[in-house]
Amino acid sequence: MFAVLQVTFPFFALVLAGYLAARQGLLPFEAIPGLNGFVLYFALPCMLFRFGAGMPVAQLLDAGVFFTYLLCALIMVAFALTISLSRRMGWNDAAFGALVAAFPNTGFMGVPLLVALLGAAAAGPAIVTILVDMVITTSLCIALSRLDSAGEHGASMAARKALAGVVRNPLPWAIVGGAVFSWQQLEWWSPLAKTVGLLGDSASPVALFTIGAVLARSQLQAHARPHGPLLWRDVLPMALTKLLLHPLLVGGVGLAAVSLGMPIDAFALKVMVLVAALPSASNVAMLAERFGADNGRVAMIILLSTSAAFLTFSGAVALLN
Repeated sequence: MFAVLQVTFPFFALVLAGYLAARQGLLPFEAIPGLNGFVLYFALPCMLFRFGAGMPVAQLLDAGVFFTYLLCALIMVAFALTISLSRRMGWNDAAFGALVAAFPNTGFMGVPLLVALLGAAAAGPAIVTILVDMVITTSLCIALSRLDSAGEHGASMAARKALAGVVRNPLPWAIVGGAVFSWQQLEWWSPLAKTVGLLGDSASPVALFTIGAVLARSQLQAHARPHGPLLWRDVLPMALTKLLLHPLLVGGVGLAAVSLGMPIDAFALKVMVLVAALPSASNVAMLAERFGADNGRVAMIILLSTSAAFLTFSGAVALLN
């Protein structure tokens, strides 16, 4: 366990550094969108492209990993909605609570952390899960969030807007571009390859620092929430669902799929379980704010899951090893 903590500690320490920098005013809140933009449009696409280009394309087209992880994501969304929907909480808040319970922080945190723990081969299954969560899980939850007042037409319109957002997101295109380079065995012009490499190398530290800053901003802004006082029953079940139920579900469904003949190797299943054990994705807070959901609740779930994941994720790694 101590050996695992030696690897995971720097990643969570960078999140804490970003959190403290924003809380102490060393990083102005106005600078956070710039950091997010750098990570989303420059550093992280270069990192994912480089991983995609450096691995066999078959790993990026792993149907066993894709459909097993997708089934688990749909179950997680359904379960979270079931325990959330009530007179106090409508579709909008429940849907983004479900998204924060089902969507791990794979892009900003998971890929670099898993590569550090397990080697470059871990990037393949992790990238497949990113595609599931960005394209399907997110679009589904955004569509469900519109069921409060807009009816079926509003939900379908929200789904179309969500898919349009996916098309504009550079991360899937970076993955596709890397797959094409791997398939065709293409290579960048050397100076350009070094530029991509420098940007890719900056993705992990800047992304982790930005996660902490986003959490600090969301927590401070949550005090002005119009939804009344935040109750533990609104946040703790979702955080526990993300950190404990999600990896157990992926592990159980994965083992069942293997027993039924699904071609999932043991290493890929291990990566999938560890992806599910990651804390909630920090970008869900920005989506919740954009669609008028209870951003304070979402931010608190992300903060709790990220804080506790230092121990729970490290424990999952130690158990699987």
